Amino acid sequence: MGKIFYIMGKSATGKDHLYEALIGREELNLHPVVLYTTRPIRKGERDGREYYFVNVEKLVQLRLAGKIIEERMYNTVQGPWYYFTADEGQFRLEVEDYIGIGTLESYEKIKAYFGPEQVIPLYVETEDGIRIRRALRREEKQAKPGYEEMCRRFLADCEDFSEEKIAEAGIEKRFQNNGEFGACLEELAAYIKKVQNNAVS
Repeated sequence: MGKIFYIMGKSATGKDHLYEALIGREELNLHPVVLYTTRPIRKGERDGREYYFVNVEKLVQLRLAGKIIEERMYNTVQGPWYYFTADEGQFRLEVEDYIGIGTLESYEKIKAYFGPEQVIPLYVETEDGIRIRRALRREEKQAKPGYEEMCRRFLADCEDFSEEKIAEAGIEKRFQNNGEFGACLEELAAYIKKVQNNAVS
């Protein structure tokens, strides 16, 4: 059976870059877990690549059919936007491996849906001082820097990824991304390959 490798970590730990880089490693042959969203499609995006773009009616249909694995709702100036993972037959775990990215909460729900033996956590960790500097540099590049939101998210991460919650999720192995990006990427790739080869549980 295939696996779903699931990347998690606080903000500014480099999760998105690691996710993209791992998808690009041909030897791992990882298929992205594409989320669904009810938000409008943006310029340059393509349905089925960044997200499956659907309306609320489709979300309700999937809910009623019991196909929603996990979902989140964000209140925006344009109204509520939903992001969710659904199973419409796109998961072929009998022949393929996948990689996703998300929160501890979404990991728990995906693990409950597919089974703990099929979902492998990849918890990325970065020292807090480095995270703050990375987040600040990223925010300074924005047309309208949102420093208040950056600080709010940093504090929220401390709660969302508390040691108690990490332990409750059964996560033991951690990958450090404090310095050289390539070193963390290689460690993740090597671990994924070992799991694929049944060398580790």
